[in-house]
Amino acid sequence: MELFSGERKVIIRRCETYDRETIQNIIKQGMEELGQHPHGNILIKPNIVTANKDYIHHSYTEPTMLGAMIDCLRSDYGQDKITIGESGGIGMPSRMFFAESGIKKLTNKLNVPLVDFNEEQAQKVTLEKAKLHKTMAVAKSLYEADYKIWMPKLKFHIVTEITNTLKLNIGILNHKERFLYHDDRLHQKIVDMLEVGYPDIIVSDAVTIGKGFESSPYPVHLGAILISNEPLACDMVAAKILGYAPEEVVHLVEAKERGYGTLDFNDITISGDISIEALAHRIKDVDSPFQDLGKLDSPLSFYEGINPSSGNICYGGCICSIKGLLGTAEKKYPGTLKKARKAAIVMGYYEGDVIHPHDPVVLVGTCAGVSGKLEASKIIRLKGCPVTVKDMMLFLLFRLNIKSPAFDIRNMALLVYHSIISGWMKQTIPFRKKAILEK
Repeated sequence: MELFSGERKVIIRRCETYDRETIQNIIKQGMEELGQHPHGNILIKPNIVTANKDYIHHSYTEPTMLGAMIDCLRSDYGQDKITIGESGGIGMPSRMFFAESGIKKLTNKLNVPLVDFNEEQAQKVTLEKAKLHKTMAVAKSLYEADYKIWMPKLKFHIVTEITNTLKLNIGILNHKERFLYHDDRLHQKIVDMLEVGYPDIIVSDAVTIGKGFESSPYPVHLGAILISNEPLACDMVAAKILGYAPEEVVHLVEAKERGYGTLDFNDITISGDISIEALAHRIKDVDSPFQDLGKLDSPLSFYEGINPSSGNICYGGCICSIKGLLGTAEKKYPGTLKKARKAAIVMGYYEGDVIHPHDPVVLVGTCAGVSGKLEASKIIRLKGCPVTVKDMMLFLLFRLNIKSPAFDIRNMALLVYHSIISGWMKQTIPFRKKAILEK
């Protein structure tokens, strides 16, 4: 049985630049067309997975988009109980990314609370429809939200092909739960989160989209905003724009099979002033790097292994971490991968031989190993399930002669400063927050 009743609609609007007044009008018109009535405690969930003023500028929802949404809620709907919440990526303090993206500056100016879900009191919730996450620690601002606005940043993704509405829900998890099942079960994990993270409306930032590693992407101009009342419908359109049939995106298929909607375009209504085909044509020649490690211009060799417990390629675990690690290093220091030392990287349990007698071989992951012959000048083992990008930045890159962003003085100072504050905020949760009200 399907869980959505009503007409599934996706509005595609042309928007060539980040002009706040123009975007506010587009949002207002879209909400009116969808018959939306924001009310009560309103939670806005953007994508603020990472940000850095020096080299990461397009991984997050543009602050202008958030400003336009707040303007619309206040001036057009008379709503002011607004909170913006997020749990950033890579296990690093979300507040660091809030500051680096400019979103903290915006919320300070507009006097809107900006919360890191990791720093809030949480309510343990049982998930009835989930396959993996039977329970979830739901942050206070999410648990108490009466109306949810999801504002993803449309990007290519190194593992899941696209990141938009459904994938945005990874950011409602605290850091501890975020890493659970982040392996060959990632697509199922994403859909589990839809039970808690089902938005009332989606406004997707597709003005400038990202290609490459989604947390350190390269910008691509698309010039659009997607507005929808149904997550799967919105992501069907997003996938088609990026060149994928919805059936090629595993987590969309998973969502359909669990009753969250349809993958048939005949079952959704699409309106607006620019077509899917026109937008797809704008980016038809875009190649998104790091989706295929074998295409990298580097002396490194890669062996993608399985999760031994399932027999599946562990695309969402250590393979994902390696792609993210190299993507971040290359974004910060262009050309550094080409200068790497010759080495082999084995991710998970590889079924075959790894013959590199004169080069080091890196075994990434607690389960990492080789079923056949393993010859190396040196074996480097990194344990974890998955091994985090942060840990590999600190302990692996320099051994491969790749410059690590972690040792940039500014990055180190930011991480230490924000980690201290975030640690203190987590320790003082019981003293800062009133008890969550039972609904």
